[in-house]
Amino acid sequence: MKNISTTIHFTIILIFPLMTKAHPGHGETDGYTITHYFTAPSHAVITLGSIVILYAMFRFINKEKFKAQK
Repeated sequence: MKNISTTIHFTIILIFPLMTKAHPGHGETDGYTITHYFTAPSHAVITLGSIVILYAMFRFINKEKFKAQK
């Protein structure tokens, strides 16, 4: 479990600079509304990628717990 935690933290540290990258669109039109974060491709890719990673992580953890119970 410690290895998983270390891997997750390391991955977050590696991706953090990509998540904080600025791009055009903020302040020009509706850059500060919630719709911007769901419709702008740069935000949508990060959001979908995060959802996929979280899904895979929870599925892996549940698989390991199921194996441990047997």
